Amino acid sequence: MVKLRLKRCGRKQRAIYRIVAIDVRSRREGRDLRKVGFYDPIKNQIYLNVPAILYFLEKGAQPTGTVHDISKKAGVFTELRFNQQTKFN
Repeated sequence: MVKLRLKRCGRKQRAIYRIVAIDVRSRREGRDLRKVGFYDPIKNQIYLNVPAILYFLEKGAQPTGTVHDISKKAGVFTELRFNQQTKFN
């Protein structure tokens, strides 16, 4: 199973996180399938590759709680619902 989770980068006391698609059995710093975003909690900056995130969500990837909250703020799930409605209509 694939999860969308945070991968810690940066130096001590200056954490920066990459949002990655990664296998559940891998550790936090393990090899990722694809980098799909970036999150800097200090500067409160977020960059998301929305088409890549939507691709993994449609394939059944599960976001962790924090990634879910970040994606929700960016409006990814509304776009996912819109894409699913257009497929069925």
